[in-house]
Amino acid sequence: MPANCSLQPGDVVLRCGAGMLSHAVLLAEGNDGIYSHVGIVVDSAGQPMIVHAVPDEPDYEGDPDRVKMDTPAKFFNRMQAIRGEVLRHHDAVAARLAAEKALQVYHRHTLFDHDYDDSDTTLMYCTELVVFVFSQSGAPLTGIERHGLPLPGVDYECVLPSDIVGCKDFETIISF
Repeated sequence: MPANCSLQPGDVVLRCGAGMLSHAVLLAEGNDGIYSHVGIVVDSAGQPMIVHAVPDEPDYEGDPDRVKMDTPAKFFNRMQAIRGEVLRHHDAVAARLAAEKALQVYHRHTLFDHDYDDSDTTLMYCTELVVFVFSQSGAPLTGIERHGLPLPGVDYECVLPSDIVGCKDFETIISF
């Protein structure tokens, strides 16, 4: 992430990785997507951190797929991200409330939702987390759609990273 980028609580961050899972998300995105993962910036004891729901990024042996909190440097490290973007919500108060809700989701030790079922918020996938916390902040994201995934043997409908990028509630702060 560029050093001149100052993150604020409630900023939404996106990245595209180079791994198999990232390629699967990009395949699902079709021509609309350039990002495979999304998280939200929170304030943790005065430090910006990123809360995100992610599979296959264990911190230790036996670490379950879950909602994690990482530094921006770890979220955007070269092993995880080949490109990134920071979006800022037009309502700073709602963004701060969404960040607080994201911290609550993290602190309840929420596991990753491998069924991509956003009707059940006891488990979460990355875009579900972002949509959920903004809905809980009183500023539900507009224009968000659910998409069937074009993968063999998969019958999921979910929100994709391109839906977050295309949401008119945000403006791009920086892309890199």
